[in-house]
Amino acid sequence: MNIDLELYRVFFEVAKFQSITLAAKHLHISQPAISKSIKSLEEQIGGKLFIRSRNGVVLTEDGKVLFYYVKRALELFNQGEQKYLEMLNLKSGTVRVGISKTLFKEFLLPFIEKYHDLYPNIKIELFCSKASDLVKMLSDGVLDMVIANMPMNVPKDIYSYDLMTVHDVFVVKQDYNIDKEVIPLDELNNYNLILLPRGTNTRDNLDEIMGKHDIVLNPYMTLASYSLVYEMTKVGFGIGFLIYEFCKDDIDSNILKVVNVDVTIPERKISLMLKKNFECSFATKKLIDLILD
Repeated sequence: MNIDLELYRVFFEVAKFQSITLAAKHLHISQPAISKSIKSLEEQIGGKLFIRSRNGVVLTEDGKVLFYYVKRALELFNQGEQKYLEMLNLKSGTVRVGISKTLFKEFLLPFIEKYHDLYPNIKIELFCSKASDLVKMLSDGVLDMVIANMPMNVPKDIYSYDLMTVHDVFVVKQDYNIDKEVIPLDELNNYNLILLPRGTNTRDNLDEIMGKHDIVLNPYMTLASYSLVYEMTKVGFGIGFLIYEFCKDDIDSNILKVVNVDVTIPERKISLMLKKNFECSFATKKLIDLILD
């Protein structure tokens, strides 16, 4: 049966007040309209719902069974409406973000802090993994957004916004002995290189650049995270491959210095990725707006 929900709402109010008059006042409609709605509902379900009494109306036994379920259904509708309004007003909700640990610390954290101050009831779930794995999770609907270093292969169902331009540089501790002002690429292996492992966006991009010059790098240290590469470079273990914008303070403070090489390393972008034709939640939209602004 395809019965108008409004008929059930009228039925509920009449049953609750046990009075057509009181139900009409509560719903702000006329008594004849109430009576017509009850008659229409009874005709459509094929049974009597009310018995008229001296003081109003009472439910039939069948009507009592229907009232039990209609009451539960309307309570669920009201709960759903309340939950929707909470999400609309950012009183509840969840944002699922895929991002590397490096970009979370160096880029996203200030936005998350501000977002939490503005919307403390929104739950933020962070997923840290390789960019390619995160993009697949986004495509599969597991994540609401991904922030990653580019370039990388992006599926057709994903689109991206460029957020920030970054520059990869070779960096060393200020007092580390470098015997040349400019190091040729084919001599980099003569030094202690500290790199991320293959499979990470930064390392794969570097290997692609080196491959164009028929060079394969043999790092002195391969460390699992950007922060480890950074720290081991700072204490003087060798030449690290870092992002200039994320180590600029230490360069300006003469703790680190840039090592010049004989080629220009292309700039990269930090990008926000979203799934096409996917309607973001109110909470997700607010975080996106905050980042893009």
